[in-house]
Amino acid sequence: MQLRTLNDVFVHATSRGAERALLTQVGDAWQPISCNAVYWRTRRLAAWLQQQGVQKGDRVALIAENRWEWAITDYACLALGVVDVPMFPTLTLDQTAAQLKDSGARIAIVSTQELAAKVRKADAGVETVVVMEAPSESGALAFESIVAGDEPSARDADFDRQLASMQPEDIATIIYTSGTTGDAKGVVLTHGNIASNLSMTTDLFRFGADDLMVSFLPLSHVTARHIDYLFFAENVTLAYVGRPERVLPAMQAVKPTIFVAVPRVYERVRQSAEGKAMKAGGLKAKIFSWAIRTGAKHRDAVANGNTPSSIAWKLANKLVYSKLREAFGGRVTVFVAGGAPLGIDLAQWFASAGIAILEGYGLTETSPVIAVNLPHRNKLGTIGPRIANTDCRFAEDGELEVRGPGIFAGYWQKPEQTAAVMDGEWFHTGDIGSVDADGFLRITDRKRELIKTVGGKFIAPQPIENRLKVSPLVGHVALQGDRRKYVTAIVSPNAPALADWAKEQGIAPQPDMLVREPRVLQRFQQEFDRVNADAAPWEKVKRFRLVPDEWTVESGELTPSMKLKRRVVADKYAAEIEALYSGTEAE
Repeated sequence: MQLRTLNDVFVHATSRGAERALLTQVGDAWQPISCNAVYWRTRRLAAWLQQQGVQKGDRVALIAENRWEWAITDYACLALGVVDVPMFPTLTLDQTAAQLKDSGARIAIVSTQELAAKVRKADAGVETVVVMEAPSESGALAFESIVAGDEPSARDADFDRQLASMQPEDIATIIYTSGTTGDAKGVVLTHGNIASNLSMTTDLFRFGADDLMVSFLPLSHVTARHIDYLFFAENVTLAYVGRPERVLPAMQAVKPTIFVAVPRVYERVRQSAEGKAMKAGGLKAKIFSWAIRTGAKHRDAVANGNTPSSIAWKLANKLVYSKLREAFGGRVTVFVAGGAPLGIDLAQWFASAGIAILEGYGLTETSPVIAVNLPHRNKLGTIGPRIANTDCRFAEDGELEVRGPGIFAGYWQKPEQTAAVMDGEWFHTGDIGSVDADGFLRITDRKRELIKTVGGKFIAPQPIENRLKVSPLVGHVALQGDRRKYVTAIVSPNAPALADWAKEQGIAPQPDMLVREPRVLQRFQQEFDRVNADAAPWEKVKRFRLVPDEWTVESGELTPSMKLKRRVVADKYAAEIEALYSGTEAE
């Protein structure tokens, strides 16, 4: 599908007349929203924006969890050439204020009364606040009152002409990066940037009206937004889920055929499955282990969409793999991972459990997809072949550089920082990688996150951290060692799993005490021994420190896409890190 602008997505999707374009949860029921309803609600919101004097190029802040109103707001802004600025609801007051001020947003459309109050308190120049929930004393306007009305079958000719008037070079959005290494920057993406990228992915995948996806990855992140555009254009029904605790019940209720998640979600599924098997013990645990070993012999076939003919595999599928698929609703045929590195161990484990995960890669600045594995062209441990309209090359230090129509228009009001990541048409991704003889790309780590020991050895922390995180007891881990003699680690345990394990061992499950308990430390040492066994001498983790804190987006150690904020961890645990290097030699 060749797309010039994002309005082409909207026109194509709303013209098909489907009665179930979107699904929204009301109480325990899932209610459909038709293509026609999407069209007219978008038309009314666009008209209201015009009545407020909002003009092409003006900015509108969009602060909400995933819900149908998010999509309507986005499409209304795109229709008018208004630049929407999606922001994560979980941002602090200071972060919210900074992004509102930097973008110069005149209007904010938010999901809740609490967010409306946050915008007001930010005092960042926002003139009007619209709330998707019922209005309150905050003085905000009700979203429903703006978009409600008749939904005639005929389209609005004037509005359709407005949609068609948009040009590829017009700015579509400013997306603030999650800021793993510094202050967030506003990434300016044009209609043409995102549309050119979508044109590639719509040609790579073939979905239709029988498909359904649960949209739960934050739409403020470019990956989730691209996916929703893709599936809306491909006639896939989108079921919106705004809160993490509602995802699993939603999967069981709507039974999607497509599942897209960040690697951390897959890590938790694996940890849960292995934890349950371990807790069950006896015959169930033995069957589970046997099934994974059996599946490992066929994982390359599974990864490429083939069903093994082995009797043992079919028995394992009936006893174990099918139960794992039921956790996703039982109908998923396509599993995709993006937003952060999946890790070869995790990819291989799921393929051994009968599930092929297609890993892709991209950045906000690349609109986002650079490369992606496909259902019948999937190589575990890689991010797939590059998409057709994007060129790739590697610098002398291994950094991946890319060029193509999806490369962003620059950082908002930051020309010097834009120039720093561009070499002519080539964008510096900041990621270290390689390409194999078959054209499959691999990413090993972030260039700025490479650890260089005092002995001059370079260490990529992410592969080691990913291997540690497959343990049910490990929540998150941050390797240390830059300009040090050896590598150490700060570990945030998986608190529920550790509490269960401690209870089985007769240990009082108190977080502050558990992280100092000798038997707990010995158990975690076993995990480090497992990973160290296959590591080069300079990569071995010599010491570690367990901390009682759970690392979350809200507490600041993780980005909204669940990537580690290394600088935050290093600052927060500076004393603990220094203690790990207090001696001249590692124990």
